[in-house]
Amino acid sequence: MVEQITKGIKISVKTKYNGTSYRNNSLYYVFAYFITIENFSTETVKLTDRFWQIFDSLNKSEIVEGEGVVGQTPVLKPNDTYSYSSGCFLESNIGAMKGFYAMENIETLEKFNVIIPTFQLITKVLSN
Repeated sequence: MVEQITKGIKISVKTKYNGTSYRNNSLYYVFAYFITIENFSTETVKLTDRFWQIFDSLNKSEIVEGEGVVGQTPVLKPNDTYSYSSGCFLESNIGAMKGFYAMENIETLEKFNVIIPTFQLITKVLSN
């Protein structure tokens, strides 16, 4: 697990290799990632947007950005926790992801970014 705290918001990431899959006649390595967001600050914050940089050892990096996460824009009061899972398809068996969440303080409307630490996406064969 990797973890990072930015402005009192802790991001924890776990990953899991889920095997291979064929899409459009190409073989892909399938990874799941599990994110936990904990608000250790004294402010109520809302996750408004996400920005991901996905690295595949056989390809260029890919940028993914958009509103919220898994269709939600969660609000976290002090000491709240929000968790979700998602996935990633790579053409190689080695990759990584990193990024940030755009957050907004509900009371002051201050916007700030919370870092998502770099985490590895590696098949089980390579991680043993």
